[in-house]
Amino acid sequence: MSRRPRDFTVIAYLAFLGVMMAFGIDVALPAFDELRAEFDTDARGVSVAIIGTLYLLGTAAGQLFWGALADRFGRRNVMLVGIALYAAGAFASALAPNLEVLLAARLVWGLGAAAPYVLRLAIVRDLYDGDRMARIVTVTMAVFLLGPIFVPIIGEGILTVGSWQTVFLGAVLLAVVAFGWTAWFGETLDPARRQPLSWRPYGRAIRSVFTTRATIGHIVAATLLAAPFFSYLGSAQPIVDRIYGRADQFAFLFAGSGVLMALTLLASNKLIARHGTRRMVPIAGAALVVASAAGIPMVVLGGGVPPLWAWLLWVAVSNAISVVLAPMCSALALEPMAEIAGTASAVLGFITLAFGAALGAVIDNLIDDTVTPMVLGYSFFSVAAFAALRWSRPSGSYPISSGISALRRSTYSRSSSSTASSIGGGSYEASAAFHALLARSAALSDPSSSHCS
Repeated sequence: MSRRPRDFTVIAYLAFLGVMMAFGIDVALPAFDELRAEFDTDARGVSVAIIGTLYLLGTAAGQLFWGALADRFGRRNVMLVGIALYAAGAFASALAPNLEVLLAARLVWGLGAAAPYVLRLAIVRDLYDGDRMARIVTVTMAVFLLGPIFVPIIGEGILTVGSWQTVFLGAVLLAVVAFGWTAWFGETLDPARRQPLSWRPYGRAIRSVFTTRATIGHIVAATLLAAPFFSYLGSAQPIVDRIYGRADQFAFLFAGSGVLMALTLLASNKLIARHGTRRMVPIAGAALVVASAAGIPMVVLGGGVPPLWAWLLWVAVSNAISVVLAPMCSALALEPMAEIAGTASAVLGFITLAFGAALGAVIDNLIDDTVTPMVLGYSFFSVAAFAALRWSRPSGSYPISSGISALRRSTYSRSSSSTASSIGGGSYEASAAFHALLARSAALSDPSSSHCS
């Protein structure tokens, strides 16, 4: 674009894209009752949560190509295509005559949502660097965290005057606004930095990711942490409605849990700064195991249906710890990937979303008239994630200094010679920087980073 927009304009635009992304998954939650009845999912032996799972799978798959396309054809053009696909998927979902069409439309909807998911970070990468980039990403992330708090309440409000179709058509309206805003916002990628499409280096980089123990170990841990959280997203509404009979309170209960997670994430920065990442990762992992396992006696004593307040407290605490631990896993996964941080970030995003959502769906399908499957799922995946963390650190330490160096390289470098750049590194590097920024304060305060230049 001819001139750089004001910071407020950039933040407002990117925050709106974040809300649009959250809308696709969170606004559907209050409509699960109507969707279950409309498509008779119980008689089919299918959990209604699959409607959310297909959206997440589409978002995961889209990460693998939107970034490379945007580095070749520009941010605005590719973003417009993605938003159009988002709108088409939402519109088709609203008009779906049967479950099969609805699920296909939700997959398309998710594919479209992946474009703003990836490219909003690439736009920040184009316009900013250093601490200013960190500030813009942090503010945008803070706004994005508000989505799970308020969007279900908005969906509940829409349902009071309309149907589930109206809820999905609301996403089309958001997409129309986003399309116009994107066209006005303009192109942020310098034409001189456009990259040719080349997938061969991408394959070599992926092999490096899967053969680096610290990277793949932390990616596995992040995926195992994502699985129970996605199960919560898909099953929270059916549990509150069918098991506890509080459907009219779901949006507010869900919002309360979101507030606790957001506050915990913000407060964790101080703990990390005080104790360091090397201590916090195993402590947080062990705390998650204990918190998840605490649900087992809860369901035993409650006959599979503990009091609502007890279940809400347990799931909120477990999710809050997971939300603290997951970004640190992401940053540590990228730490050894200095030269291919962009590719590693793309693989991390795909695996955690796709496999996390698929594993979460397994838990969803086991939940019937008790919360026992959810509790056992949380306990199993927390133990497995802790084991993956232990396996990924054979030296017994969590050095992150080179990860911050990689972040600095991805932030300041404009070279097109790296592997990440040759496959669309601008977008992928921005995503890598985003993950690493979440653990930036931890790295700078950790004793192991004292030699960081």
